[in-house]
Amino acid sequence: MTFENIRFELQGNIARLTLDRPDKMNSFNGAMHAELRVALDQVQQDQTIRVLVLTGAGKGFCAGQDLSDPQVQVIQGGPPPDMGNVVEKDYKPLILRLQNLRVPTIAAVNGIAAGAGSSLALACDLVIACKSASFLQAFSKVGLVPDTGGTWFLPQRVGMARAMGLALLAGKLSAEKAADWGLIWAAVEDAEFAPTVDALAAQLSIAPTKALVRTRQAMQAAPGHTLEQQLSMEAGFMRELGWSADFSEGVAAFKGKRAPIFTGA
Repeated sequence: MTFENIRFELQGNIARLTLDRPDKMNSFNGAMHAELRVALDQVQQDQTIRVLVLTGAGKGFCAGQDLSDPQVQVIQGGPPPDMGNVVEKDYKPLILRLQNLRVPTIAAVNGIAAGAGSSLALACDLVIACKSASFLQAFSKVGLVPDTGGTWFLPQRVGMARAMGLALLAGKLSAEKAADWGLIWAAVEDAEFAPTVDALAAQLSIAPTKALVRTRQAMQAAPGHTLEQQLSMEAGFMRELGWSADFSEGVAAFKGKRAPIFTGA
């Protein structure tokens, strides 16, 4: 497939997916969603890939849904668009793909992340932003509810009071405050943003991939579990990972006082 709305590049075992509609602040349309499905399926299938970096082209990360996209356009005198169908068809599968991807994910937020763009970033395992970036829950400005997992991610990350304030008041949240609140992992100086993202991607690309993904799965499950259920889930993952080649390598490296060479197996 020839991509026109995204860029997808492989650099060794690091996959880089760039939303590439800079003239539209990388906002979503149907074509971009179709291309994202293809790219994420490739990440899922290509066993050589060990980490995914998701970012935006130009000055913004993603401005959310493109309101000029035919499937959401409001035409005077015509029937209203079925916004629920757009969520079910495009945004729900996108977030579930990211949350269930077989490799760890990094959102490199290089500018404004608004609406669905903000939730897209929060669906990744680690979110790092340049200090000039910001996050915006813009839905109330157009009479909608946060989607793309926004109502799930926000309360868990920053608590109900702050989540409600962000959603109802639709004000910009700076990257630095987002980091202070625990919404994202880190905000770094703009000049250090690219090398910091590269270093983080390199670190994860040689980490024990399966263990990182099982960690994500355990943390995702925790809010819906009792302590006993969570302890049992941890035991199951520990049993599986204890039989893995990466665990054997990690122990051997520790005993040998050397750096481990993980394969993700």
